[in-house]
Amino acid sequence: MKRTLLLLALVIVTLFASTTDTSAQGRRQRVYGASAARWGKERGGDSVLYITLLPVKIGDGINLQEHQRMIRAVKKVYPLALDAAQRLEELDRELEKMELKKDRKAYTKAVEDALKEEITPMLWKMTRYEGRILIKLIDRETDHTVFGIVKDIRSGFTAGFYQALAKLFGANLKLEYDPEGEDAILELIVLYYKAGLL
Repeated sequence: MKRTLLLLALVIVTLFASTTDTSAQGRRQRVYGASAARWGKERGGDSVLYITLLPVKIGDGINLQEHQRMIRAVKKVYPLALDAAQRLEELDRELEKMELKKDRKAYTKAVEDALKEEITPMLWKMTRYEGRILIKLIDRETDHTVFGIVKDIRSGFTAGFYQALAKLFGANLKLEYDPEGEDAILELIVLYYKAGLL
């Protein structure tokens, strides 16, 4: 475990130290992944860059390969989770404008069919692991599980059908995002991704 932590720290320091960007006058330094960076002088007159790195949380039972796998998955599916959250907001706005239940049902069915046509090819290219990360990130961005979203928009029967279908492929649409518990490392990776550090 200690070797894994040391290796991860070395990789992160190397990655962040190699992506520096000097600003005007050369006194301040922007280092991606650092909370602070400044130039200073040593006693001999040499300039030294002092860097304070952002914290890296390593949980029990996760190794470097698993961490890198999670980073790759987040890079691939987080934009889809953001897109899903945006589409859900648009759908809610449109449904609020409709008064008749049959109009709402027809509209949600049309949206569902359009999404199936657009998103199904992307889903077939995902691994089960990436699908699980996507389900959790959708919950993170919308505060609702995928199962709950389908149940609210379509029906409990449709949500149950999709849940059964997901179970066939080893997924669970009822997965919840827990940034303080089991998804703490995933949360950190998402924060780094949003900050443009990955």
